[in-house]
Amino acid sequence: MYSSKVQKILKIKKIRVGDRIKLVKNKKSFEGILMPRIELGNQDCIVIKLDNGYNIGIEFEKGVNVKKIKTEWKISVGKGKKMDKIIFDKKLPFVSILGTGGTIASKIDYRTGGVYASFSAKDLTTQIPELKEIANVKTREVMNVMSEDIIPENWGEIARAVAKEINSGVKGVIVTHGTDTLHYTAAALSFMLRDLPVPVALVGSQRSSDRGSSDTVMNIVCAANFVTNSNVAEVCTIMHGSMSDDYCLVVRGTKVRKMHTSRRDAFRPVNESPIAKIYWDKKKIEILNKNYRKRKDEKIKVDEKIDTKVAMIKCFPGLDPDIFDYYLKKGYRGFVVEGTGLGHTPTLGKFSFLPKIEKIVKKGIPFVGISGVDIKQFKVLDEKELLEENSVLISHVPPYGAQDKVFLGMHGGSKELREIVDKYNPRLVLCAHIHEDPGITKIGKTTVVNCSMGKRGEGALIEINEKLSVKMLD
Repeated sequence: MYSSKVQKILKIKKIRVGDRIKLVKNKKSFEGILMPRIELGNQDCIVIKLDNGYNIGIEFEKGVNVKKIKTEWKISVGKGKKMDKIIFDKKLPFVSILGTGGTIASKIDYRTGGVYASFSAKDLTTQIPELKEIANVKTREVMNVMSEDIIPENWGEIARAVAKEINSGVKGVIVTHGTDTLHYTAAALSFMLRDLPVPVALVGSQRSSDRGSSDTVMNIVCAANFVTNSNVAEVCTIMHGSMSDDYCLVVRGTKVRKMHTSRRDAFRPVNESPIAKIYWDKKKIEILNKNYRKRKDEKIKVDEKIDTKVAMIKCFPGLDPDIFDYYLKKGYRGFVVEGTGLGHTPTLGKFSFLPKIEKIVKKGIPFVGISGVDIKQFKVLDEKELLEENSVLISHVPPYGAQDKVFLGMHGGSKELREIVDKYNPRLVLCAHIHEDPGITKIGKTTVVNCSMGKRGEGALIEINEKLSVKMLD
């Protein structure tokens, strides 16, 4: 907020935030875009963004001359729940920026070294005039929550807000979000937003937006460029690709993880290449991974149903298997166990998971082990007879001869896995890996679903009740 003295002269000169102005002080001339005033510092200082991208503050005092050159962009303030609109050029398309809080919307508290929520989505956008070359912007604050406090119900709220903007006709949506759990929200939205017709980019900042080393501006500008100009229709994260201000990486929302506490290039892809690289200075988009969903002219649907009674347990030496009983008593309806190495869990002595896994499986409760598939681990399960007709077997690769055709019709499936399926006849085998052959097939009583997401498929929707229902998505 500027001082009353500065506000008075700006009103007389009919100057608003977003106007290009010229200031003359001590015979020196400065030209740039009038920026909003942050709370810290001298409120008599007029802040302008120079054409080189830097902000400077010029103290307004006797003898300073201020002149309006032109209106660079116009802010239309929405009433109630309506979006604020920032119009740079009527010929440009609109993108929506939805704020949810986090470091990207925070200022540093120099007394403690921590950050506190302060900026709205509109505040962030008005600090980035580089957007004027890309798109007009609609902004709205969905919530203002630090990401460690995000809960599953918030994902549904964000998904509804994103869908509303997409169905209004914008070219794409940017969601600003705290970095700690940004990858969780990206994954959740990937499943909740059905028939996605445009890109949705989740953007954060490792440094608060009031710091000189902040990555906010580059991340948002790269995201705006991508959601406006790319043909990709995926939920993705867009963050720094290196420690320098040279490019951002576009990573699929289900394939990204935060790998460092503070580095600006903390978000890295897992088990696949990034979708694209966006060059900051050249505004160039380089596609690195051609396996992506393309834009379509259709309405989006939101599926926000989520079961919060699923436990994720990280395996470590000495973990007491009785932890499963705790969750069972609490009424949990599913387990995901993060094993060691390729997905191993203890199988010997008092720390063996096998009796608990057997108990869970016999109750008909879904049990998923992650970190990949280890055939030796399957053989341990064989010996304990944990696979039965009601089991759901999840594998990275398909069984041999079932939805596993690759180049020239050759089979790329696992023969060892096929032996297990033939022997134990699980109810369902979920697999992927072979992107050339998504679909459904039967091995005896077993339904095999290759739910690979690629050029020929977008996964599968499976309902497991008394009857098994499988619908391939495209």
